[in-house]
Amino acid sequence: MNEEAVLSLQDVHYDVSSDDEDLSILKGCDLSVQPGEKLAIVGRSGSGKSTLLSLMAGLEQPTAGEVRLFGQSLKGLNEDQRAQLRALQVGFVFQNFQLMPSMTALENVLMPLELFQVADARRQALEALEKVGLSHRLSHRPSELSGGEQQRVALARAFVTEPTILFADEPTGNLDETTAEQVQKRLFQLNDDLHTTLVLVTHDMGLARQCDRAFTLQNGQLHRL
Repeated sequence: MNEEAVLSLQDVHYDVSSDDEDLSILKGCDLSVQPGEKLAIVGRSGSGKSTLLSLMAGLEQPTAGEVRLFGQSLKGLNEDQRAQLRALQVGFVFQNFQLMPSMTALENVLMPLELFQVADARRQALEALEKVGLSHRLSHRPSELSGGEQQRVALARAFVTEPTILFADEPTGNLDETTAEQVQKRLFQLNDDLHTTLVLVTHDMGLARQCDRAFTLQNGQLHRL
């Protein structure tokens, strides 16, 4: 594995057990992601893409194999230690936005900054919302925003800490074609401006083609496209 990689996987397996059967979701995934690289993982629904993303981010633990994030092996780290490793260095964008419904757009973006007591948090949050074109929607709650606006708030929240790596799980999956194009343009522009490493899970080949490399996840294994 490349020691300079932001993220690397070595022979990663993930199995799920139930009363009826044991199911192998991932069957030996190997991957190395370099600083500033944009990488896409494409696969059908249920292929294990989101599971793989969770393992990469240390939200789940593999059944076998090793995941290294920022050069640190996640093997043996408990949940709190993995969260500490992610702190301010990892951003997330999800298909269903995952905004706090009781908070305004500004409060949602402020949340990760205030959690880690970042100085000048309000200014940074205001600037992040301005970059996604929502400086006029600061006091609106998610229910008062369109789907595209909610995802732009989620982008602002993800990038406000200037993370080293951003994990995006179907970031345009819940949006119509026109809105999806607008959101993906913002995503890649912010990513390029901040030189963030991007790992993107998508079923959209058009989105995947804009990345430096793309892989398909089939039968539990990664294959280069």
